[in-house]
Amino acid sequence: MNDPKSSTVPIHAVFFDLDGTLLDTAPDLVNALNALLTANNRNPLPFEQVRNHVSQGSAALTRIGFPEVTQDSEFEPLRQELLRYYADSICVDTALFAETEELLKHIEAQKIPWGIITNKPAWLTDPLLDVLDLTHRAACVVSGDTLPQRKPEPEPLLHACELIGASPAHSIYIGDDPRDIHAGNAAGMYTCVARYGYIQPGAEVDRWGADFTIASPKELTQYIQLAKHIHNVGT
Repeated sequence: MNDPKSSTVPIHAVFFDLDGTLLDTAPDLVNALNALLTANNRNPLPFEQVRNHVSQGSAALTRIGFPEVTQDSEFEPLRQELLRYYADSICVDTALFAETEELLKHIEAQKIPWGIITNKPAWLTDPLLDVLDLTHRAACVVSGDTLPQRKPEPEPLLHACELIGASPAHSIYIGDDPRDIHAGNAAGMYTCVARYGYIQPGAEVDRWGADFTIASPKELTQYIQLAKHIHNVGT
């Protein structure tokens, strides 16, 4: 964890991106893409070739499998078919990232509300969270179709703060894509890059403009403890 400039600020809320930050959804999304490829008489792709594109959404995954398809009339049916394969097997191998359960328990023990802000549409987000028994634990869930705006616009993040009565200035948003950091900064939150997420090799993460980065969820636990300690000492 690099040294966050926000370490003296008490944390009132923690918000997570979903794919590649809170949940390791890549196995099921890659399987959906490979099912689509097989159905179209194409060879499946290696997991590692696809993994780091998952946070970019279904359109990016479809383009990896069908790079020569450029016409919307051909591309969109393929993307929709990919989503159907994914919805049918949405939580076979998906799980919380390692150490994330411990992080959530720590946040909950500190009486800090946490929520999810994702560009994934609600018809995929909600059943996934239900299967993993996370719906009742999250203070709010803002999906990609909750509002007219999506990340990198700040409105979904500001809406999440309104839902739980949290100040953006005392909230953290953690994600694994530049649009997460852009949205968080625009909303006035502290921003954190999840380096363990779906980030392209060679990506210049330090230039995304985040307040700090973490290599594992455990490091966010350490940050929250540090912020709470410093705040308590100063009061």
